[in-house]
Amino acid sequence: MMSSHAEVETAGPLADAVAAYNRGDFPEAFAGFTPLAEAGNVDAKMWLAAMHANGEGVEASLSTAYGLYLEAANAGRPLAQTNVGAMLVMGQGAPESFAEGAKWLTRAAEQGDVLAQFNLAVLYGKGQGVEKDDAKAADLYRRAAEVGHYPSQARLGFLYANGVGVDKNRVQAFVWFSLAAQHGIGNALNALEGLIGQMSVEEKREGAALVARWRSSTRDISSMARLNPVPG
Repeated sequence: MMSSHAEVETAGPLADAVAAYNRGDFPEAFAGFTPLAEAGNVDAKMWLAAMHANGEGVEASLSTAYGLYLEAANAGRPLAQTNVGAMLVMGQGAPESFAEGAKWLTRAAEQGDVLAQFNLAVLYGKGQGVEKDDAKAADLYRRAAEVGHYPSQARLGFLYANGVGVDKNRVQAFVWFSLAAQHGIGNALNALEGLIGQMSVEEKREGAALVARWRSSTRDISSMARLNPVPG
């Protein structure tokens, strides 16, 4: 899963290129981003990377996209670091390497990128590129879940329901399944329905109160990420 958000200037050549992209004029957007990227503009490099990945205004090339994302990742951009890590893990645009992918995802996760946290949690849960560590996976899912990343909320619910990396806790499982289910995560809804039948009246009451608290304090920060995202 690759990240798809980036800050964009509100005026100037970059903003003009973004505007062209948003109205579907990919050739103009590509022509606008290219000289900016060649001059070292990191945001332009990320937009070009996305266009190469999607084949918008240019022939699709995951390897070119990877190279551009890598330049931005080396410049310290968390979004690009997440995408480099994801592409390495998936073997798209670069040779598959779970270990190298995990390194880039770790850099982005430490800077708060929720998709990096989610992807890295998956690797820790499976022991791919890193030593298997269910507790570390749970911590990463929680960090993303607490700011509204609902796929992470669903995963965290399953961990609490089954006592994987955390102490088994029906109330916490109820909370995170409920938050994920409201976004249409079907497996979370199914798990929630099964869980409710096992809960006491007190547990349900406590869980409902916590759900209300989290629902009011978290923000919906993500949509289901696309394979080939645009940074905007």
